[in-house]
Amino acid sequence: MTDIVGRVVIAVMGMLLVEQLYRNTPAKGRWGIKFACFGIGGMFAYDFYLYSDAMLFRQVNMEIWTARGAVNALIVPLVAVSAARNPRWSLGISVSRRILFHSATLLGTALYLLAMSAAGYYLRFFGGSWGAVMQVTFSFGAVALLVGILFSGVFRSWLKVFISKHFYNYNYDYREEWLGFTRTLSEHGHGLGERTIQAIAALVESPGGALFISRESGNCEPVAHWNISLPNESESASGSLCQFLENKQWVIDLQEYDANPDKYGAIFIPQWLRVFPKGWLIVPLILLGKLFGFMILTQPRSRIKLNWEVIDLLKIAGSQAASYLAQQESTNALIIARQFESFNRMSTFIVHDLKNLVSQLSLLLSNAEKHKNNPEFQKDMLDTLDYSVQKMKLLLHKLSRGSSIEHSAPLFIDKLLRQALALKSVFEPKPELEILDHDLMVAANWDRLERVIGHIIQNAVEATPKDGKVTIRISKQEAFVVIEIKDTGQGMSEEFIRERLFKPFESTKSAGMGIGMFESREYIHELGGQIEVSSRQAIGTTFRVILPFHRHVDYVKDAA
Repeated sequence: MTDIVGRVVIAVMGMLLVEQLYRNTPAKGRWGIKFACFGIGGMFAYDFYLYSDAMLFRQVNMEIWTARGAVNALIVPLVAVSAARNPRWSLGISVSRRILFHSATLLGTALYLLAMSAAGYYLRFFGGSWGAVMQVTFSFGAVALLVGILFSGVFRSWLKVFISKHFYNYNYDYREEWLGFTRTLSEHGHGLGERTIQAIAALVESPGGALFISRESGNCEPVAHWNISLPNESESASGSLCQFLENKQWVIDLQEYDANPDKYGAIFIPQWLRVFPKGWLIVPLILLGKLFGFMILTQPRSRIKLNWEVIDLLKIAGSQAASYLAQQESTNALIIARQFESFNRMSTFIVHDLKNLVSQLSLLLSNAEKHKNNPEFQKDMLDTLDYSVQKMKLLLHKLSRGSSIEHSAPLFIDKLLRQALALKSVFEPKPELEILDHDLMVAANWDRLERVIGHIIQNAVEATPKDGKVTIRISKQEAFVVIEIKDTGQGMSEEFIRERLFKPFESTKSAGMGIGMFESREYIHELGGQIEVSSRQAIGTTFRVILPFHRHVDYVKDAA
């Protein structure tokens, strides 16, 4: 009983609200809402009558209750009239396009199967002795036809267009379209050019297309295609077509151009484009107000009306795609520039190494006249020449193969220094090696570390007079190996050490390149070490190369 009383109160309040709405609406606006007020007020009045009768007689009158649904249905046309008189009222439904698409597909499938079942039953009933065979054959054919229709791209395209046209104010669910567009551009697989065509073509149900990008040659050249052959044609960026696309930023309908060319002004579309297989649209790709390229799309699977909404979406998608393509072009150009930079840097270091080899050979020749009859000098000279030849072969190999990763490995530093000093034994003063701690290991690339240490030793020899002294000392200090290179040469000022010693392309030598010490410091830092320099002019210089100590147990484990 309480429930019935509550429904009576709701009905009364509803009638009062409808009455207040109509009364407080200006007279000129009542024309638009009066039928809705009549209908909704009638609905509340009928409920008042229904529940008042139930409250009076202590039971619901089933005849009045049964008629309630039909009465409410009669109210719908009255509300529809008011809705038609008020265009500002939103008539769009909020059901997802995807849900509506699948629901329509399921409903259509169900109706089709019911109809085919009825037809099969008719064949079985009236087909005589062949009725069962005819029913099975017909049912199989009907199911096969249904599967073919459901998997048909043309049918799916037609259904999407039909739903958008008859159930929504706009042709697109922009959230879904933009998510799909971005997802296609960002996924892995095909090249970005082909993915760009797919993403834009999907907006208008086009099954294929070709992409043209403006190049430095002054032409828009084909770079990608999808489901069609790549055209072997290009279009001048200064031609009327590209200028029209850049200035007007219009989407060109090739069929419309053939039917009404005056609409596009003085534009000239080349013959190869006019006879393009199933050509339909030319979509400009605009970036920062300039034509980055354009895209040709083929005829859609189902007919699509090109209205302002479709054209605007294509233009916006084209601009977004242009930004992706431009970013890829910039990335590719940067990669090439970095490859050239890496090659040039490697070439610079190789030239520096060649210069050092030339200096060594020149010094060797200058001493050969004096010591040519000395057997020990002859042996050292042959060793130096052999090392120089092998070194130059290695440099040429690196130059031809490009830069490669130089792997580090455990090595005995005293063995490396003995090899480096053996190549300096023909020089004066002859460097001397002092090993305070034996069998010290570091992790480094043998050739590169030998080049770094050898360069420092070479500088020390060149800066020291023949009656001077160059000493190399190896020791272990805590967790580090210290290589100390000390000479009694002319020395350097603190200002030079601070501002110029490790600065690339700075050299005090007339034939120097100024990158040897820079390379040395960079590589020592890569190994986790450091270089310390102390010097006094007219007294000498000491370089301390400090490298992390590599334990023997680690070397044994790595070797195992």
